Amino acid sequence: MPLDRTDRMDRTGRMDRTGRMDGTGRMDGTDRRERPAPPAPAAAPNEAVIPAARRPADARPDDAAIPAARRPADARPDDAAAPDARPGGVRPVARLVRSGAAQALLGYAATRLLGLAVLLGAAAAGGEDAWHRLTGRWDAVWYARIAERGYGHEVTLPDGAVHSDLAFFPLFPALERALSAVLPIGAAPAGLAVSWIASLAAAWGIHAVGAHLAGRRAGIALAVLWGVYPTAFVQSMAYTETLFTAFAAWSLYAVLRGRWVLAGSLAVLAGLTRPSAVALIAALGVTALATAVRDRRVTPGLVTGVLLAPLGWLSYVVYVAVRTGSPTAYFDVQAGWGNSIDGGVALARFVAGHLTGPQPLAGAGLLAAFAVLGWAVWLCVRQRQPLPVLVYTLAVVAVSLVGAAYFGSRPRLIMPAFPLLLPAAVALLRLRVRYAATVLAVLASASAAYGAFTLLGPGPP
Repeated sequence: MPLDRTDRMDRTGRMDRTGRMDGTGRMDGTDRRERPAPPAPAAAPNEAVIPAARRPADARPDDAAIPAARRPADARPDDAAAPDARPGGVRPVARLVRSGAAQALLGYAATRLLGLAVLLGAAAAGGEDAWHRLTGRWDAVWYARIAERGYGHEVTLPDGAVHSDLAFFPLFPALERALSAVLPIGAAPAGLAVSWIASLAAAWGIHAVGAHLAGRRAGIALAVLWGVYPTAFVQSMAYTETLFTAFAAWSLYAVLRGRWVLAGSLAVLAGLTRPSAVALIAALGVTALATAVRDRRVTPGLVTGVLLAPLGWLSYVVYVAVRTGSPTAYFDVQAGWGNSIDGGVALARFVAGHLTGPQPLAGAGLLAAFAVLGWAVWLCVRQRQPLPVLVYTLAVVAVSLVGAAYFGSRPRLIMPAFPLLLPAAVALLRLRVRYAATVLAVLASASAAYGAFTLLGPGPP
């Protein structure tokens, strides 16, 4: 949904009580139905928004939250919880369950469990092996082979194209190998375990970023929305998207908190996971430059983080070059897979071919999909998301569109750009709780059905 004029952010980047941003780059969770709150101390720059401890009996379920009282500078904005009226406070387990992170993880896990349940049911009805679809097809097979035998495998296609396993970055198969060495499982199920664990870490990081920018409730909604993304079924496969998104989300969160060394270290791991780490590296670099210009000084932590960020990606590109004896070897390998950078020419030809071919409606559908993507990007810009988040999002989208890759892969390549969903997460906060839950349930059901249809079909995601 588009944001109305009360959802615009001022030049400082934080939403006020009517939905505008203020100087810290965070939006509070207050909607236009906010009930008057008693006077409270002035909010600190890094304060989060938490639910009110008590509301009138006639308060609507989605009534606005109130600012939290001042807390230490290192307190995480998504960990706040309303004080308990009982003597002695809330028990640790109850406090954990009531935390925004726990609610986000539970909501996200519910969406993925629904997807698995639908897949298993559809596979059983059709006599298919659902687990093979998750661990034994497409990229998952290449990762498992690398984990078991190392690099060096190539496949020559009838048209002469060569598919080399050097196209796949090393961290995911290394984790598969390590896990299969300590547990009595093979590389393929180990890859599934790595992906599932990483998906929870990613959802937690997505919630942390969303809560920092827009309040705890928006962080929860953002994590759940990522779990119902149309190609979210890939999050349940032995693929690298969840691992990469986990590193990217927590790296962005570290930048937002000014922890540059941690952000750079996580970018190193992201660079060993997927080539799209260039988007995260760009986000850190552009933000560091803007920070240095604004503050007119450069701190050692900032320099260290920026210098660390590209090392993972660069180290693997150099490894491929040394292994093959060609400085452009990695890019040649990608070209062999049809993933060369062509500025979007192949994508334009694909869409034009459908518009002028026997299925013009399919071409029109593709144009509509790009229009929705462009609208989502515009909402992120209009929302004035903080610089590192916005640069990362735009770069992921650009990297996904400018290559000559198989068109069906592009939606999952865009999936790590989770901030695209932040405007929708904020819009959900304007709905009553039961209506927002209904919207998420419908989306989760549609995503699960589409995932089962795609995984049990003939084409790769």
